[in-house]
Amino acid sequence: MSNRQKLDRIDIRILAELQKNGNMTNANLASVVGLSASPCLQRVKRLEAAGIISGYGAHLNLARLTSTVTVFTEIMLHDHRREDFVRFEANLRDFEEITECHLVSGGYDYLLKSIVKDIGHYQEVIEKLVDRNIGIEKYFSYIVIRTPFVKHAVPLESLLSDER
Repeated sequence: MSNRQKLDRIDIRILAELQKNGNMTNANLASVVGLSASPCLQRVKRLEAAGIISGYGAHLNLARLTSTVTVFTEIMLHDHRREDFVRFEANLRDFEEITECHLVSGGYDYLLKSIVKDIGHYQEVIEKLVDRNIGIEKYFSYIVIRTPFVKHAVPLESLLSDER
């Protein structure tokens, strides 16, 4: 039995619109999805309560604030017991520069994304991580030269097309 909540086309439209602009008023959202304000707000509250909408935030243009470097890091662990993964992941949470952590299949165990001031700052972060002795066997770093685009919204209609 699936734990997933069934969504209708209006729920999906609400989610798609909020991904584009989480700051829009309920009245504008209701108008766009074809509902009156009260039922629209009820649906949004239901989606929030179900944990489908997990939060709202602003997307920052860091280039307007400061210079940064984005680095992707492949990490391979020495051992692969459950406690090794738990210890590694728990330690990563202490590093605010590490903005994403993915356990992956393939030639390495984790893919990390870090946002740092410069390469020296990244080196400090990775050295502190390695010095914690949390099971890192080896790592490979990939410095981002340019980011042509970043999509913050996922393609809900195509991802959920067979769910309805």
